[in-house]
Amino acid sequence: MNPNLIEYIRRYISISDQEITIFQSYLKEKKIPKKEFILKQGQLCKSRYYITSGCVRLFYIDNKGNEQIIHFGIENWWITDYESLINKLPSTLYIQAIENTEFLELPEKEFDKLCKEVPQTERFFRKIMEKTYIAIQKRIEYIYSLKGEDQFDIFISANPEFTQRVPQYMIASYLGMSPEFISKIKARRK
Repeated sequence: MNPNLIEYIRRYISISDQEITIFQSYLKEKKIPKKEFILKQGQLCKSRYYITSGCVRLFYIDNKGNEQIIHFGIENWWITDYESLINKLPSTLYIQAIENTEFLELPEKEFDKLCKEVPQTERFFRKIMEKTYIAIQKRIEYIYSLKGEDQFDIFISANPEFTQRVPQYMIASYLGMSPEFISKIKARRK
């Protein structure tokens, strides 16, 4: 198994080597090239995805035809469309590779079996969801309480790896800004 995933899992739960082996048996290794999709709008999301290398984005296309990025995923992050996965609805979102990406897929049809064999799995994913929910709350708080430049600064300081890996227009989309606004921020700082 990916040593980073083992370390990641053990940050959240106590799990034996035997249980790690069981957990691993439910994962499928996948690779996709840059710009390929893990999920497209209209498809049913059937899995959770753990990024082992690369970078992906979760986004939708608004009624004006603009891409609106909701979330990024890099190494050691889980990503999925939970609305589609849990409610068994066609996805309104896309998950696309920004870089050549390798990931481990945990099919939802296997998830309950895994939770029965390794009961701590539910706690593990609950902990991940709690952290994700907190991050979403913070993001909403920043949107309503901070100026655009402050939002940009917080994002960059909390996620310095993104500035080198993610195009500026995607960071702008994630922050709800125009690429030109971010260019102006950077130009003022030179």
